[in-house]
Amino acid sequence: METISVNSVSSVAQNAGRSLWSDALRRLRRRKTAMFCFAVIIVYFSIAAFLYAVDIFHIPLAVADWSRQIGPEYQPPGAKYIFGTDFLGRSVFRKALYGAKTSITVALWASLISISIGVPLGAMAGYFRGIIDQLIVWLYTTLSCVPYILLILAFALVLADKTLDVFGWKIPLSGTATVYLAIGLTSWVGICRLIRGEVIKHKNRDYVLAARSYGAGSGRIIFRHLLPNVFHIVIINFSLRFVGFIQAEVILSFLGLGEKNSPSWGAMIDSARLDLPKGYWWEMTAATAAIFVISLALNVFGDALRDCLDPKLRTE
Repeated sequence: METISVNSVSSVAQNAGRSLWSDALRRLRRRKTAMFCFAVIIVYFSIAAFLYAVDIFHIPLAVADWSRQIGPEYQPPGAKYIFGTDFLGRSVFRKALYGAKTSITVALWASLISISIGVPLGAMAGYFRGIIDQLIVWLYTTLSCVPYILLILAFALVLADKTLDVFGWKIPLSGTATVYLAIGLTSWVGICRLIRGEVIKHKNRDYVLAARSYGAGSGRIIFRHLLPNVFHIVIINFSLRFVGFIQAEVILSFLGLGEKNSPSWGAMIDSARLDLPKGYWWEMTAATAAIFVISLALNVFGDALRDCLDPKLRTE
């Protein structure tokens, strides 16, 4: 007969009165590495928000003027030039900061677009089943058959330099808007599959049957009962896929399909690849280091968030 330790019983008793979110937050605070990575993520987001505020309110700050020549061309990193200068004498450090703004903007909007498409479709497919489920499964199966990078490239080329008409509001699609629309419209398949599977598991549970017995409609059951109980999966997916969207933006910018009026990490790598054989390594190093740090921080924090939000681990 299996014995249960006193520590396990006390842990279960302590966690019994906590909600999933409060217990997950308590677990997350105990992970020092994850909290450090979260601080790094906050720094990146703060830089992007600060540069947006500078551009919107036209704040005259030297650090925000990335296009101004500050010194001779190809100056190596030093006390005067932190990350050196490029072939036009512009600060590589300022270009790297604006690259963070571009990548985070694209990843954030692409994540919101993919979630807004994938979550409702997955919930409807899992709840209604039948012909609706078959149509949605056919749609995302068809999309998943096309290689991801080729699909993004196709959408980016189709959307480039087009104008989107939304209720009479003309939205020009160029640069950043083209990139995050291309990524967002092609990356909702994974979250749709996850939500569909979770809704199938939850739709016959007691709380759903109780809501149905009280006369709740399908929309109310889906959005007021089912989705809140599987929303932790959306948050986990958001944190883990965010780094993939940043890397997709870097690839598109490297191929010349991204932002052209503002620096991006992909464009920095593209312009620095010809300078690398000449010994001018600092622009390539600055861009790749910035990508590496945010990617590592997002992956470590996303893994920790997944472990803390998993209900099966609450009693460990």
